[in-house]
Amino acid sequence: MSNISSQNHQGARTSRTISLSTKQQLGILTLIFDHIDNGACVVDSEGFITHFNTPYGKFLGIDPKKQIGRHITEVVENTRMHIVAKTGKSEINVSHSINGQEMIVQRIPVMEEGRVLAVYGQVMFKNIKEVSILAATLSALRSKVKLYEKELSSLRSTRYTFDSIIGVSTAIANLKIEAKRAAKSHLPVLIAGESGTGKELFAQAIHNDSCRTNKPFIKVNCAAIPRDLLEAELFGYDKGAFTGAKNTGKIGKFERADQGSIFLDEIGDLPLEMQPKLLRILEEREFERIGGNRVIKTDFRLIAASNQNLKKMVQEGTFRADLYYRLNVVPIEIPPLRERSQDIVPLSHHLLKKSLESKGQNVSLSPEAEMLLTSHNWPGNVRELNNVIERTLATIDEPQIRPRDLPLYLHKGQNSTGPVGDSLLREVVAKAEKAAILDALKLTGYNKAKASKILGIHRTQLYKKAKKYAIPLDQT
Repeated sequence: MSNISSQNHQGARTSRTISLSTKQQLGILTLIFDHIDNGACVVDSEGFITHFNTPYGKFLGIDPKKQIGRHITEVVENTRMHIVAKTGKSEINVSHSINGQEMIVQRIPVMEEGRVLAVYGQVMFKNIKEVSILAATLSALRSKVKLYEKELSSLRSTRYTFDSIIGVSTAIANLKIEAKRAAKSHLPVLIAGESGTGKELFAQAIHNDSCRTNKPFIKVNCAAIPRDLLEAELFGYDKGAFTGAKNTGKIGKFERADQGSIFLDEIGDLPLEMQPKLLRILEEREFERIGGNRVIKTDFRLIAASNQNLKKMVQEGTFRADLYYRLNVVPIEIPPLRERSQDIVPLSHHLLKKSLESKGQNVSLSPEAEMLLTSHNWPGNVRELNNVIERTLATIDEPQIRPRDLPLYLHKGQNSTGPVGDSLLREVVAKAEKAAILDALKLTGYNKAKASKILGIHRTQLYKKAKKYAIPLDQT
């Protein structure tokens, strides 16, 4: 008798013992053997058949029961089962020709204490074409995996949420409310605003606050892609679609954006001939790849942005009116930084903190520097402000940013006469003088005589200025 213990892991049920006779076990094993989908057989150490399943008999057109006891070479042409019985070496996924038909088989020796007791053989694929089909399927799966990896990469790039939008002005507060409402719908959003105001930041925040947050966010800069490549980028192409096309074809941006969001930045630069094609996919949610004839359906959320006046472009005939109204369902207009000066200081502190994260520095803004930043009109908006902060951090060697540390062009229009102007000029001159001395010393390997000659001053003067600016004259 044989005891089989079965443990059920659900709830508090206990295991139970099943007793089967040897005859019952053999009966079950025989049924299992006969239910193997492809042909299978077993031979002994001499190559005589001990087991021959029904599917193999049907495949060869013979009675499986009548093959028991016969030598394998009498039943299966080109067999190597008896050879494996002698060598004891497995033959995995090898080609085998029967009746002029190529197939893939396995021959596996059953060993005990180094001795071959039997050989198990099984047809893995009845036709070599099945292998080609499987290979094609695997190739398609690999392509999908690569696509998903790209989508995940795109998803990780959507790092901005509504918490990333910094500002205390009423304009920004109201915009965030409008954008959050837009995120809950599937309607197209058109974000307008000058360059550098943060249009992509709003686009990513809308995507991340929507039901599509775990799906791809695909960005397309309509101004950065050459006109003759834009259609292929947006809609993809089939293999052989044109000279230079990849043999595998290419998946377009709209196809990649399925279930997610597609962000068309600088939509105003979309060529006029491409605009009706975009309108069609917006209305029908389907398209064909270049060189293809298969209609592909896609479900995406469109977010577009432009720093141009699209309404004016419609009047001038450079942008289609029907496309404009299809895009402008939920309009969001970001005001320039000069119109919300109360946001400049909190933005400056945020950008400063963000820049310091990777530098390991501890730098703050002085009240005077904050005033100077607030007085500037920022034609480049937040992008310009960020550049100023990063540029200043790269040159400062003190724990606080003061007006003298900020770029000179920010001082334009400030009062340049009187105590404040004189002080500022002295600070700028001192900073330049200190930098020149340091450069000269480094260039000459801290040779004071050579450094003095480069600077055009006497060595005594060099010592005095080095003491004034706390510059070490010896390389440490």
